[in-house]
Amino acid sequence: MITTLKIIFSIVFVWVCYIVISTSMQSNLFKQWDYLGSIPWMRATLWDFYANVSVIYIWVCYKERSIPAKIIWLILLVALGSIASCAFVLIQLFRLKPNEGLKEFFSKRNG
Repeated sequence: MITTLKIIFSIVFVWVCYIVISTSMQSNLFKQWDYLGSIPWMRATLWDFYANVSVIYIWVCYKERSIPAKIIWLILLVALGSIASCAFVLIQLFRLKPNEGLKEFFSKRNG
C-alpha cells in the first residue's frame, strides 16, 4: 500500500508541477489578476484552496515538532499549493520504515 501511495503521489506531484510550469509560461497570473478576481468561480476556488491549506496545515503542525519547520511548510503550502502538499506527503511516505504502514504515516511525529 505504501509503495502504491508513493507512486500515486509522485505522479500527481510531477503532473501538477508540469501544469503549473506550462501554464505559467503561457499566461501571467499577475497581469490577469483583475480579470480573474472578478470571476465568481475564481473567488470560490481561492476560498476552497485556502480552506484546504488550513486542513492540511493542521496535520503538518501535528507532524512537525519544530516551529521553523511549521512556518516553512505554511509558506510553501500557501505559495505552492498542491505541489507543497504532494511534497509533504511524499516526504512522510519516504520516512516510513519498511515495517510501518498507514497508521504510522498519519500518526508518527517527525523529529
